[in-house]
Amino acid sequence: MFENLQDRLGSILNNLTGRGALSEKDVSEAMREVRRALLEADVALEVVRGFTDRVREKAVGAEIVKSIKPGQMVVKLVHDELVALLGDEGVAIDLNAAAPVVIMMVGLQGSGKTTTSAKIAARLEKRDRKKVLMASLDTRRPAAQEQLRQLGEQTGVATLPIINGQSPTDIAARAVQAAKLGGHDVVILDTAGRTHIDEPLMAEMAEIKKRTNPHEILLVADALTGQDAVNLARSFDERVGITGLVLTRMDGDGRGGAALSMRAVTGKPIKLIGTGEKMDALEEFHPRRVADRILGMGDIVSLVEKAAENFDAEKAQAMAARMKTGKFDLNDMADQLKQMQKLGGMGGIMGMMPGMGKMKDQMSAAGMDDKTFARQLAIIGSMTKAERANPDVLKHSRKKRIAAGSGTDAAAINKLLKMHRQMADMMKAMGGKGKGGGMMRAAMGGLASKMGLPGGMGGMMGGGGMPDLSKMDPKQLEALQKQAEAAGLGKAPGMGGFPGGMPGGLPGLGGPKLPGLPGLPKKK
Repeated sequence: MFENLQDRLGSILNNLTGRGALSEKDVSEAMREVRRALLEADVALEVVRGFTDRVREKAVGAEIVKSIKPGQMVVKLVHDELVALLGDEGVAIDLNAAAPVVIMMVGLQGSGKTTTSAKIAARLEKRDRKKVLMASLDTRRPAAQEQLRQLGEQTGVATLPIINGQSPTDIAARAVQAAKLGGHDVVILDTAGRTHIDEPLMAEMAEIKKRTNPHEILLVADALTGQDAVNLARSFDERVGITGLVLTRMDGDGRGGAALSMRAVTGKPIKLIGTGEKMDALEEFHPRRVADRILGMGDIVSLVEKAAENFDAEKAQAMAARMKTGKFDLNDMADQLKQMQKLGGMGGIMGMMPGMGKMKDQMSAAGMDDKTFARQLAIIGSMTKAERANPDVLKHSRKKRIAAGSGTDAAAINKLLKMHRQMADMMKAMGGKGKGGGMMRAAMGGLASKMGLPGGMGGMMGGGGMPDLSKMDPKQLEALQKQAEAAGLGKAPGMGGFPGGMPGGLPGLGGPKLPGLPGLPKKK
């Protein structure tokens, strides 16, 4: 998400930061380019005008003239305005009300209300330990109620029994009553939609609101809505009175204009974003982190949180025990690749790291796009158990069979085996410290080495936390240095050399220093 906007703003602001002083003309030209970039990202014109006017007003003045690095000050002003536009702080769904808390889902047909309702219900039951009841009020769309029932079975969330012939308002009232009698903490009302906003739809929403008195009214909108997002958000807010926004299909939108526009027009917070079709593909919206990512500043906190959710401490500890005995086979490697896939693949991980978002072209040129993981897993999956446990037995005839089974060639298999050896050597050097953290460090280090990045890049995944290179003994550092040199690792553009770096163990990226982050908690 926001890929197009990130690329455009990054190039514009980079031209400013390299200058020793800025004139009013420089700022005006930059704001003109920023305005064009925002419009191309489908941000509403009225929002763009206000944004650029505020930045220009703050940028042109004594504060900039006296600044040592005026270009960086402009970047900060753009960042601060992005945060203000998206909302200063993240706002979660408010459950602070008498049970059952009624959450009303509104939006146009096809925006993803039903799927989002199930995602929210599953999230509340799993993370917040709430007892949830879902009810479909969509009596017009064929099989809409049946769809919600099946999603309820899939996620293990209770749904209101279907009674044919009832009106949406009657179903809503029955759902609230059933939630009270059943001891449910939350009831989610999945309302009907239209292909466009019309008076009967708004009247129906208002009547449901009057009958059920919802604590939260969430407008579900497709992130691909574009310029029409402003009219959509304004209409629902004026007629129904929404309390928050949920944007779906954010993973498929490289522009992000709907997010910027709807938040600015309604003043209501974006509470959640949908990032995929799976039931767990729902994330909280953190404005400051998103602004950091748009301007290429990375999002380490979200990456560590994501790692915490996907890190299986018990499995990693068992693998660490195997590693200490010198055992690291292709089954172990496959587990590491799958774990990195859960974190968004190499592209997703790099995009959240400060200063690394601009290296996508280098990654692609090195053959390290996210399809690489799928190919490598396909190769490992085409091997027998004996071959995965003992890669040394893989000779020409076996490789030929594996290549045919995985749709690759012998060269791809040889690359995989070379990476496996590099990872195994790196893990032996790390000594298996951190209950499995050494394995992920080695996996990341092995992948990073193919791109010519510092070998310590893999360090950030040690146990899911940020390993501190300054606390490693000299022998370990020396071993890692030798591994890096053996792999022919050089300096990446704009990055410091290995193994020096910032506190917390992240190799020098030429940006602001980050505090060391603690290791991740064990998965419960």
